[in-house]
Amino acid sequence: MPDRLTPLEVSLLALDTAHTPSHVGTVDVFDVGGQEFDYQKLIALIRERIAFVPRYRQRVRSVPARLAGPVWVDDEDFDLTFHVRRSALPRPGTVEQLREFVGRVMARRMDRSRPLWEMYLVEGLEDNRFALVSKSHLSLVDGIDTVDIGQVLLDAQVAATAGPTRTWQPLPEPSSAELLASALWQSAQDPVLALENVRGAVTGALGVAVAVGEAVGGVGGALGELAASALRGGRPPADSPLTGPVSEQRRFATVAAPLANFRAVRVEHDHTVNDVVLAVIAGGLRSWLLTRGESLSSSSTLTALVPMSVTDDRGGEPTSLGCQVAPHLQTLPIGEPNPLVRLHQVAYGTRAHKDTGRSVAARTLSDIAGFAPTTLHALGVRVSTETVRKQHDLLVTNVPGPQIPLYAAGSDMLASYPVLPLSPGHLLAIGVTSYNEKVFFGLTADRDAINDLDVLAQCLQDALEELVDTTVRAAATRQPTRKASPAAQRAAAKKAAARAEAARQASAQKRAAVRKIAATAAEIGATGLTPRKASAATRTSKRTPRAAEPAKRAAPTPRTVKKAAATPPPRAPEWTAEAARPTQREDRG
Repeated sequence: MPDRLTPLEVSLLALDTAHTPSHVGTVDVFDVGGQEFDYQKLIALIRERIAFVPRYRQRVRSVPARLAGPVWVDDEDFDLTFHVRRSALPRPGTVEQLREFVGRVMARRMDRSRPLWEMYLVEGLEDNRFALVSKSHLSLVDGIDTVDIGQVLLDAQVAATAGPTRTWQPLPEPSSAELLASALWQSAQDPVLALENVRGAVTGALGVAVAVGEAVGGVGGALGELAASALRGGRPPADSPLTGPVSEQRRFATVAAPLANFRAVRVEHDHTVNDVVLAVIAGGLRSWLLTRGESLSSSSTLTALVPMSVTDDRGGEPTSLGCQVAPHLQTLPIGEPNPLVRLHQVAYGTRAHKDTGRSVAARTLSDIAGFAPTTLHALGVRVSTETVRKQHDLLVTNVPGPQIPLYAAGSDMLASYPVLPLSPGHLLAIGVTSYNEKVFFGLTADRDAINDLDVLAQCLQDALEELVDTTVRAAATRQPTRKASPAAQRAAAKKAAARAEAARQASAQKRAAVRKIAATAAEIGATGLTPRKASAATRTSKRTPRAAEPAKRAAPTPRTVKKAAATPPPRAPEWTAEAARPTQREDRG
């Protein structure tokens, strides 16, 4: 029998309304370069790779009397050209025009009678570029049987890798009697699963009541509030600037920044890139809300639902990618004016998840085969629908991708922006993807409630610059240290050795001079000569000294006698090295 939808997938289908379509999307921008890329080339590429995602050729079939959940059946009338469409912007198409196009496409629900996915080739972008805009229903991408189609279309080499060449033949669709018999048999074999299917349908019905109540108001509004309270665990909705009735229209904005800036902040302040991303979002939301006249105190916060990749199945969404996805409620300190303090507060909140030992490293996620961010974003949104009773203001998904260039049929992918859906009562969702040394933000908002989404995009850029400035100031306070080259180290060692040898020789000369002075003093002491005459006598011992002439002295007077009596007696001369040297007069004899 065909595969049956899980209770979660049943609720996702029920929550899919005109106000809250349940699909996730991606906007990939490519450079044409020397490779020609057109609609026929895209069709050929998808036809080769679609065998890797068989559910993209299946549709949803309901069971009679809804005695069990619907099943996946092959679409016998599958037409690839219906799902892959061609569009163009007025040349030269700008980024703003592409965003408007994405907002319109993502606001439309998909045809339930066909496989639940679409892709648009958008031509005419400036700088010789084109875009692929894809959207897939959340019930389609479960991470086990099927990944997102964007994960299998890209290659790490310019030359495309050929896919399976066998011809696809759809399986015959089961009859209503067969589906009914299968449902009754399954209910008898597994009553718990049957109860889960009923619970999923009831949860989806409550979600529909929320959307209807928001749109109609009055009695329907009261019903919507009651249903929303039930989904949130009986608690009334919080007064948040990011929650409210959701319209049928969407607005989309993008932000791109170098990954090196996030890494610089991470290294300087010893946190993770995910911490820096969340701190940037907190700072951007703070500045944006202030421009809207919102009153913020130092304790003002918002709560973001941030799906995290984990290693086990305790409350996580299972996948076939080597990890699972679990919900995490993260406080965003939008009232804190200091960007560095905001970063530390965000890191403190994520540390609780990291300390469990269940977290998956970003490098592990980026090494998943293909372009996994498209699948992981979808799984993150699926998790958010399971935790709707938990109070949160917005959804934030952050998925690291490969840091090497990827190609679609030889065309270089330059950017990849995630497009998240809005859940009932939430006006903003932010998806983040890192790819090829850049970080790409995709902002999805209600078109009527948030008409200044471009201002929020600019505020995110400003918040990142604030954090980068903290690293510049911190680096300026430190003395730069550079490791010398081996040649410089050898030269410095030689100089140090030469200085040590010179100091040793100077010390030896000083000791020799002291010994010589001591020997001279001993010789003079033995001959009884005066200090100066001792030196002269030592040098002119072979000469005959002249006879000293008697000095003529005057008769003493009373004044001279009195002066002589007052004069103290002369001190004995001290022996010094200077005194030991002969003067010119002594040399002449």
